[in-house]
Amino acid sequence: MWWVWALLSAVFAALTSVLSKMGLNGINSTLATAIRTCVVLAMS
Repeated sequence: MWWVWALLSAVFAALTSVLSKMGLNGINSTLATAIRTCVVLAMS
């Protein structure tokens, strides 16, 4: 069962990275980091 959680963790980490690069192009880097952190917290 642990491998399911590990796989989901990897998928969400990849999604966070891809979405941040796509949607946060014109935003201050500090604000982008804060948004990414909120997304990761929401997913966890």
